[in-house]
Amino acid sequence: MAVQAVESSTTSSGPADSAAAAGSSVSLGPAVALSCRECGERFPLGPIFACAECFGPLEVAYDLPTGDPEGLRRRIEAGPNNIWRYAPLLPVPADVADKPNLNPGFTKLVKADNLARELGVTGELHIKDDSGNPTHSFKDRVVAQAVEAARAFGFTTLSCSSTGNLAGAVGAAAARAGLRSCTFIPHDLEQGKVVMAAVYGGDLVAIEGTYDDVNRFCSELIGDPAGEGWGFVNVNLRPYYAEGSKTLAYEICEQLGWRLPDQLVIPIASGSQLTKIDKGLKELIELGLVEDKPYKIFGAQAEGCSPVSTAFKAGHDVVRPQKPNTIAKSLAIGNPADGPYVLDIARRTGGAVEDVNDEQVVDAIKLLARTEGIFAETAGGVTLGVTRKLLENGVLDPTLTTVVLNTGDGLKTLDAVAPTSGPTAVIRPSLDAFRDAGLA
Repeated sequence: MAVQAVESSTTSSGPADSAAAAGSSVSLGPAVALSCRECGERFPLGPIFACAECFGPLEVAYDLPTGDPEGLRRRIEAGPNNIWRYAPLLPVPADVADKPNLNPGFTKLVKADNLARELGVTGELHIKDDSGNPTHSFKDRVVAQAVEAARAFGFTTLSCSSTGNLAGAVGAAAARAGLRSCTFIPHDLEQGKVVMAAVYGGDLVAIEGTYDDVNRFCSELIGDPAGEGWGFVNVNLRPYYAEGSKTLAYEICEQLGWRLPDQLVIPIASGSQLTKIDKGLKELIELGLVEDKPYKIFGAQAEGCSPVSTAFKAGHDVVRPQKPNTIAKSLAIGNPADGPYVLDIARRTGGAVEDVNDEQVVDAIKLLARTEGIFAETAGGVTLGVTRKLLENGVLDPTLTTVVLNTGDGLKTLDAVAPTSGPTAVIRPSLDAFRDAGLA
């Protein structure tokens, strides 16, 4: 995948190349360059996502505001109640607050005492509930970053390959920003996600095949004249887009009173969210905003699409692609781009990568709803299901501070729980019928 994408982006002659060539003149806040995660080669800021030397992925390098952690902390706390409070740590223009943006973030960190009792957790258990974002998933965070990069590079159309949530986030953000959107999804997504992606008025294209087929098509489109002027948030804008996930790490630590959690359980689709949360935690340590201490990161996958979990359990460094077959469609990426980096982080931090089956996913969705009043989509069911499995297997320490991510709203994946969720009873409108039903 990475090699195909690099070949497409480096051989095209559209606006992306001219923007990349002029990248050294582009200003994106504290971002100073793009750096290869494999060989360290640096490139000017621009709409490129893979190293021309080794085909490795590129990520944003910064000139971070070191030297005054107390001043930085006060500046952050005085900022708006959204991701832009962390603008000094993100690749955004200085005037982003003056531009139309959905302004996601600063979602609730719920102290889940009822759930903790149910699971036998004696330490702090928190749910980072990102269903409170504008389009009800964490994807609003990453798209907000991509929109600002798209503006800086002069793109007129915002696009993506998506398993559902991202298409909705791109459609909404583009509408707000006054840009055209054209997004691509697998043909068999949940209807709730299809409707939400389509309602914002952009073009929504369903492609026959899996997400990996959709992603390959988008990589080809970037190198074609038909894709000129298009910013693909998770392809040629990916280095900037991915940085939005760092705000989850920033918020969690700030909401914990500027301290690191001991354990985090994070869902894995492409794996980018997990790797950027780790990056965000390391930045907070480097900046002196939190005390340096060990933390463990655990990855969660659905059994029907578990290439990273399979590799972790086998002790492999290479992730072998799988064909997805799971109700957790938002995690159904059979060839996850950041899979090897997820393995590195799980092993480096002393964490693990685990998976659960569809039945366990549904049980976990209902457990979270019953105990904490949070209706998670299937990805959240995967993450909580894995949390419960890790606790039962003695892998997660129940005495430590643990944060579990819920990345989306259960209203988008109603089909998963509809067969087992309905009226307790159907009765006539009389007290006798109510009593006869045993509900009094």
